[in-house]
Amino acid sequence: MEISAVNALTYEEFVELFGNVVEKSPIISAAIWSHRPFKDLTDIEAHITEFIHSLSDSGKEGLLRCHPDLAGRDLQSGTLTRESREEQSQAGMTALDSAEILLMHRLNSEYKERFGFPFIICARLNNKADIVRRLSERLKNDRAAERELAIEEVKKISSLRLHNIVLSGIQTKL
Repeated sequence: MEISAVNALTYEEFVELFGNVVEKSPIISAAIWSHRPFKDLTDIEAHITEFIHSLSDSGKEGLLRCHPDLAGRDLQSGTLTRESREEQSQAGMTALDSAEILLMHRLNSEYKERFGFPFIICARLNNKADIVRRLSERLKNDRAAERELAIEEVKKISSLRLHNIVLSGIQTKL
């Protein structure tokens, strides 16, 4: 998709197409639409990052809470977003055995109890062994450090999603 096509999208089309670049946060797409015309993909990404960084700590944590647990309830019930389902599948999180599911449930529960938001890692850049290892390691962090690590992971996820939409020319319901 050419940047000129992105810039020509109506507000509704833009929010529909980019609304889940940051998981379940179409407000970000809605907010950055007014910055058109975008110079290129990097410009769009910069506006997303700027929006995220402008949030207060509680706003950042709210953004983090929009993400599902890895191999969690949403995966088991089939209610993940299409993007999250694909990402978790690529990382092997949809093919866990019963012991691995129990381990992920325990680690996810410990993490959420400690930090108040779900563990976030860019699943597309990791496999299930990396995810379990990093989850265990990050449980040792303090809340502020972990919030910032999680936000960095959100930015990685959103960058990959944005590139997928623009570079592959995906059109949804337009």
